[in-house]
Amino acid sequence: MRASDRAYAALLEDIQSGALPPGSVIGEVEQAERLGVSRTPMREAIGRLSADGLVRQQSPRVLVVTGFDADDIRELFEARRALEETAARLAARRGDPAVFAALAADFAAAHPESGEVAADDYYALIARFDAEIDTAVDNAYLISALRTVRTHLARARRIARDNRDRLAASVSEHALIADAIARGDAELAAHATHVHLHNALSSILSSIGKPSQEGPQ
Repeated sequence: MRASDRAYAALLEDIQSGALPPGSVIGEVEQAERLGVSRTPMREAIGRLSADGLVRQQSPRVLVVTGFDADDIRELFEARRALEETAARLAARRGDPAVFAALAADFAAAHPESGEVAADDYYALIARFDAEIDTAVDNAYLISALRTVRTHLARARRIARDNRDRLAASVSEHALIADAIARGDAELAAHATHVHLHNALSSILSSIGKPSQEGPQ
């Protein structure tokens, strides 16, 4: 892995995990020393983070992690709704039914009798689901947009990570989406995605004490 890629991955993880919360100063020299890279690859990594919208220039000499408040989360979910509902429809028309049937079964199996879901296992399964959606969609423009949204989504997911009831419900919602795609039902896949995103947004905003400000579903 190139030094710039390694630095980017490390800083991205720190931002997404909250180790570098909004407002944190990103010092080029300090971060280069911390991650054991020279300033040139660190500059490249910071440039990528800036292009992602994860860091911004607060002043000519100060770079900080961008804010991520309730309004940012609402805007992120507006984009998710447009992109993911479209992707679900396309996956139902273009995807391999066997692949999504297997994913539906895996989501169902991820919900043990205790009702508790291991967060790390859940997110690993979500990563598989996202990868298969991208393969099924087979549209470079849509996939690029989805990946940008997912970069920011990790910050939103961290907020709701400890909500065990929400994780369990999300597993069931993904099982329904995957099953609809497997059966080639494009409209059900899109509707199930819509319901999932509505529930996810409501849960995240509730966890930070903000109303969803959405109309009737």
